[in-house]
Amino acid sequence: MSWDVLLVRLPDEVTSVSGMAHDYVPAPLGWRHDVLATVARVLPEADLSDPAWGDLSGPTWSIELGIGARDPVDSMMLHIRGAGDDVLTPVFELAGALGCKVFDCSAGDLIAPGGPSGRHGFQRFRDQVVGEGR
Repeated sequence: MSWDVLLVRLPDEVTSVSGMAHDYVPAPLGWRHDVLATVARVLPEADLSDPAWGDLSGPTWSIELGIGARDPVDSMMLHIRGAGDDVLTPVFELAGALGCKVFDCSAGDLIAPGGPSGRHGFQRFRDQVVGEGR
């Protein structure tokens, strides 16, 4: 089970999904080779041996980087597993380097560094479903 966030290009003034025009189409993140180079520069410990699905491991968490095989890359889905708020550091570092905002798929809105996210709520749900802590 993963907590999923989407990296997507949105205008600077957009701070919430409700502030987006209904017909807005985000610009792509860039050409695949450029996106992969950015990931390698920002997260040098990421395993990009499968360029469509990178992997980053932290002390108590892992992130699957859903880059895909399309060119240009439209967005990037991050599948986050494990625990620890330090997982948000590489998420926001990568988002900043790619010029993206972070969409929390659990909360249904954008999140910002230091702001609230659906991560803890997702972890509580996950722990109930899989029986953690019992």
